[in-house]
Amino acid sequence: MKRIQIGGAMVALLVVMLPHVGHSQGADPIFADFNPSNFTNSTTVNNKLFPLKPGTMLANEGKAKDAEGDEETLRIEFTTTGLTKMIGDVNTVVVMIDDFADGELVETEIAFFAQDNDGNVWFFGEYPEEYEDGNFLGAKPWIHGLQEAKAGLFMKASPAVEETSYYQGWGPAVDWNDFWKVVETGKEDCVPVACYKDVVVLEEGNLTEKGAFQIKSYAPGVGDIRTGWKGEDANQEELQLVELVNLDADGLAKVNAKALELEKHAYEISDVYKQTQPAK
Repeated sequence: MKRIQIGGAMVALLVVMLPHVGHSQGADPIFADFNPSNFTNSTTVNNKLFPLKPGTMLANEGKAKDAEGDEETLRIEFTTTGLTKMIGDVNTVVVMIDDFADGELVETEIAFFAQDNDGNVWFFGEYPEEYEDGNFLGAKPWIHGLQEAKAGLFMKASPAVEETSYYQGWGPAVDWNDFWKVVETGKEDCVPVACYKDVVVLEEGNLTEKGAFQIKSYAPGVGDIRTGWKGEDANQEELQLVELVNLDADGLAKVNAKALELEKHAYEISDVYKQTQPAK
């Protein structure tokens, strides 16, 4: 058991013995110790690098390579809904994420986040649906507490450059095992929306695609503003924040309805999701 300082509080970290994953600094990822009693105001997510204010929509656009190696244009819309959902003993914020490739919706999902009492944001799972030519292909959800899945640390209250990598979550039934570490702080970065200071840069990888990493930049008060890549990433995604919108009441009602419609389908087709409490 290793302990580190997070936001002035001592938090225990449980080291998980897993095969070495070819991570750029050589250290294996670990799980932060999870304590559901440490989430007394969990749906107020005001982490400076990952704030989740209902009605906020971030749109990142760019390019990547498809399965055949051809370039495609991408747009990812990340919208915080006004909904919450109980997962285990923690109330989470519901986020709606839409992925477009060459203007076509290829994936839509609802994802679940909560902030602990120390200001750290945790990822509790997701329900993603994939599409091709407008046709539903399938869904591979992972939800904390089901099928051995567990919540992971998504963003610290006060990130600093360090050797340690943390799992964002763990969904063994669907091979979801993303991890991250901080590689740079105090950076300045300009994207189409604005120029930002004190940007924190994360390196994200997973156990499945060894040697492939995404480089994510997070700006204070905003969130994800840039995505790059390094290593053996076949997709080579490059995205930047092009739109930041605060939805009005009607817009928020529409995104809430859209998330609930996706959840309705989840209850119809997923035995895993059927075990969860409805969002509200």
